Amino acid sequence: MKKLIFSLFIIGMITACGDKNKDYLVKIKTEYGDMTVVLYDQTPLHKKNFLELARSGRYDSTNFHRVMEDFMIQGGNVAEREKVSEKVEDRVPAEIVEGLYHTKGSLAAARQPDNMNPEKMSSSTQFYIVDGTPWEVMSTNVRLLNQKMGELLQDTAHSDLLKQFQDLARQRDSKGMNDLAMQNKSLVEEKYGVDLTADTSEYPEAYQGVGGASFLDGEYTVFGKVIEGLDVIDKIAAVNTSRNPATGEKSVPVSPIYMTMEVLEMKKKKITETYGYQYPESEE
Repeated sequence: MKKLIFSLFIIGMITACGDKNKDYLVKIKTEYGDMTVVLYDQTPLHKKNFLELARSGRYDSTNFHRVMEDFMIQGGNVAEREKVSEKVEDRVPAEIVEGLYHTKGSLAAARQPDNMNPEKMSSSTQFYIVDGTPWEVMSTNVRLLNQKMGELLQDTAHSDLLKQFQDLARQRDSKGMNDLAMQNKSLVEEKYGVDLTADTSEYPEAYQGVGGASFLDGEYTVFGKVIEGLDVIDKIAAVNTSRNPATGEKSVPVSPIYMTMEVLEMKKKKITETYGYQYPESEE
């Protein structure tokens, strides 16, 4: 009898703690495709909060309301959809963990600025996914590139290139001008005999070849990452946008980008085999 009671106790403990060999993925579905995200155990409060919102359907029919190419896509404004105001007490305490970086595809919590929120507490629902600066740009001496591009455009042999820049300037397309400069990086290096490789030692290894938004590190809670569907981030980030009348920021999608979410339970080993995501050794 004692053995039976002990066995039931052990079974109860296992049930209460959950299967440590399993994890949950969240699939964010949009008209541009699906993004599958894994949530970090190192940020348990954010993981629990995000899973509860996704399971309950409260994220469904919210949209990516703030979109900036080569920066991030932000969504999940449940309060606006439910026509309520977010309460301060509902915010999630910051879980800013060293080693969880704003690399491309990282999932992080939006929040109020420091002057209103010195503790860096996260929004109870709003999140963003990093699109970020491409590694090619992060590893380029952009200042020297722009300087040499200015010299190149004065060369009459490249009048066609000058016209392209002028057209982009008239459209106030700064990103287009930056992209055009990057496309001519090799030409500049060859013509002027310069090496446009930048010193990338300031960036953690996680950014190498991936890119991201390193200037956000230590300021916002990163609590997950996209492990499938990185191309969907690019598609959403590239949509046509209009200016936000309140901020003047050109970040409001012209056509709403709605989302729905699905929570998937899967063995960690299967997640690694399917998506290539490697769990920290302590979790394996």
